[in-house]
Amino acid sequence: MTNIPQWLKTFFMFNAGHTYNNLSRLFLRLFTGIMFLQMGVRQMTHIEEFANAAMGSMGLPSEGAIVAIVVVEIVCAVFIILGLFTRLALIPSIGIMIYAETVMVAATSVSSAGQMFIFEPGYPIMFIGIFAYMLLAGPGKISLDYLIAIHTINEKDDEDSEVLEKA
Repeated sequence: MTNIPQWLKTFFMFNAGHTYNNLSRLFLRLFTGIMFLQMGVRQMTHIEEFANAAMGSMGLPSEGAIVAIVVVEIVCAVFIILGLFTRLALIPSIGIMIYAETVMVAATSVSSAGQMFIFEPGYPIMFIGIFAYMLLAGPGKISLDYLIAIHTINEKDDEDSEVLEKA
């Protein structure tokens, strides 16, 4: 049997149970939120081109639908970055990415879909996977959702203690 150095045992054994879970969730939220925000801002700055490509490939009836998609992307990205109503913001984000992937798969030319969503095929699937993970795992303790939850729990505990004191 080989002798494993103590520092190596300590590194793997200690760190296996003491991960930076909340910091990892913060990093993932910030990274994907900024990417999603960047995508929405690019689409917003080129809304006419985006609308023309979308009208041709998606068959959407009006430019209003395109504007709604861009606004939802930007708003959801900001909520994801802040960790505010994160799980709620992830649902339309996943929907938009599913829609983007179906458009890219259905598009006859990758260039029109690529201009429309400003990324190559496969990126929507990556976003869907990351968003699904965040939907299951939650935003973590370094988020506004956590602060709101703590505040709500503290208020509830204060109300319960007042009721007990009156009884």
